[in-house]
Amino acid sequence: MQGICLSFYVHENHKHHGILLYEWLLETAKKAGIHGGSAFRAIAGYGRHGVLHEQHFFELAGELTVEVEFLLDEQQAEALLAVLRREQIRVFYARSPAEFGIVGSGR
Repeated sequence: MQGICLSFYVHENHKHHGILLYEWLLETAKKAGIHGGSAFRAIAGYGRHGVLHEQHFFELAGELTVEVEFLLDEQQAEALLAVLRREQIRVFYARSPAEFGIVGSGR
C-alpha cells in the first residue's frame, strides 16, 4: 500500500487542553479513524536552537523529544493536519511517502 509517513516532534512535557501533546495526538488520530500511531521517546537530540539534550537520570525530565508517527493515506494526513491548524497547535512535523503492508499469514 502506498501512503504517507507523518511524524510530529514534540517535547515530552508539552500539553494541549491539559493532556500531554503526544497523547493528545494519538487520541485525536484514533478518534479520526486512523488505524495506528506510535510515540517514540528520544534518548538525545537537538533542535533548531542547537541545544543538545540528553537524558541523565532525572535532571532533564520533560525536555527530551517524543516522535509521534502515523502511516496513513493522503486524505487522513490532510485531515489530521487540519485538526492541528484548527486547534492552533504549533508543532514541527515531517511528511514523506511510504510503502507499507503486512508480511506473513499470522494473526
